[in-house]
Amino acid sequence: MMLCCNRLKRIVHSIMIVGAFLLAGSVSAQDSSRTSSTTDSKIRNIDGVAAVVNTGYVTRKEIDDRIVTLQKQGTKLPEQSTLRKAILERLIIEKIQLQNAEQEGIKVTNKELDKIIGDIAAKNKLSVAEFKAKVIASGMTMDRYREMLREDIIVGRYREREVEAKIKISDAEIDNFIAERNRGMGGGPAPRSAPAAKGEPEEIDVAQIFIPVDPNAGVGAQAEAKKKAEALLRDAKGDADFVQLGAMASKENPKIKFQELGYRSPDRLPQLFYEAVRNTGGGQVANSVVKSPAGYHVLKVLDRRALVAGSSPQQQAAPQDTAASTPQNIMITQTLARHILLKNRPGLSDQDAERRLQGYRDQVRAKTADFGDLAKKYSEDGAAANGGSLGWMGPGDLVPEFELAMNRLQIGEVSNPVKTEFGWHLIQVLERRDAQLTVEKQREYARAAIRERKFEQAYQDWMRELRDTATVKILNVEDAASSAPR
Repeated sequence: MMLCCNRLKRIVHSIMIVGAFLLAGSVSAQDSSRTSSTTDSKIRNIDGVAAVVNTGYVTRKEIDDRIVTLQKQGTKLPEQSTLRKAILERLIIEKIQLQNAEQEGIKVTNKELDKIIGDIAAKNKLSVAEFKAKVIASGMTMDRYREMLREDIIVGRYREREVEAKIKISDAEIDNFIAERNRGMGGGPAPRSAPAAKGEPEEIDVAQIFIPVDPNAGVGAQAEAKKKAEALLRDAKGDADFVQLGAMASKENPKIKFQELGYRSPDRLPQLFYEAVRNTGGGQVANSVVKSPAGYHVLKVLDRRALVAGSSPQQQAAPQDTAASTPQNIMITQTLARHILLKNRPGLSDQDAERRLQGYRDQVRAKTADFGDLAKKYSEDGAAANGGSLGWMGPGDLVPEFELAMNRLQIGEVSNPVKTEFGWHLIQVLERRDAQLTVEKQREYARAAIRERKFEQAYQDWMRELRDTATVKILNVEDAASSAPR
């Protein structure tokens, strides 16, 4: 398994699907979802239904199974009541997505499903027969696995059509992104547009560092998120560069997002944001953290400009700083590294994975084993055959936790165990070099980065809209499936 973000995002869906049959909790997470419903809410409650979702429902057993999965993964969990509510909300969204996708006629034929299963088996270096045997050995029937896989694909295609396909990125946005990045690397000040005269319409370019927090999270989680947001606000008001501050926060915690909203008229900004920056000048940070239902926002006004009647945002977007925006190759540092990966799976706790990797690290440091030989023998991804080598990687090519740990290493040094969404890693840096990032590569990177920013916001908006327009009735979320309803 490669760690390059762009490549990973294209295969992570398949990897997660393969992992589905390996997670004991997910084996039966949706087994109850196919039974027919009744109209009597008391009967629903007795039957173990936690919530009615349009014409379907979510069972208490589904919630129980998700909790078991998280527990087996060694995830630190909040108190039971908060956890059950959060999981129920996730299951409700999943149910709505599947229902809407089916209503829209999005289907996966048996022939398509057979081909996808063949591809998944091949990615895991298994024959289809061997893959089916592993599914059955995990405790899941092949028919159930096919059903879950079909649902995942249907929902993925629906999401792609409703969100991803509608994201548009203009050449002007790419130009501005590159110009801002070049200015950040060169340390130059951001350009300022001509401000609007008093009473004239204007557009505001706002950037945010977003610290998400589940609305059902406990007081402790809310307080922790607020504390982090206020710390970022203090740094932003100091000498810290806002873009770099957001990037660093994202690396430390991938849930934190940096986003530039682009030039928007006040009516196109979220009302909470506009109220916070109404009297904030270009280049200044909002006075206080903004709290929304989704979490906490640290805002900065990058620029304010007059809105010229009849002109498009693209026409107005020409950067003022010619030197900063002129296309040019820029120098970046690339790293040649290799790793040993132990994937998340039942039976391997975080403590066991750390202990095993620490043992490999001790062997390498004592020169009793070669890192590459250990990777070939023990690493659980496609790079194992090459001694765990990932090739030359530049900034942004790797998942944040991995890149942050790698960048701290000296040449030849081996890291402590590092956890990412893919499992636990041991990393060794072999070499570093300076390389030119061509204009073409810059534009590819810019387009991908802008798309990721836009997708995150569009996806959250889309999910809220789905939830708001669905008919949902919560019946019993507090009790486990084995408990008598209250």
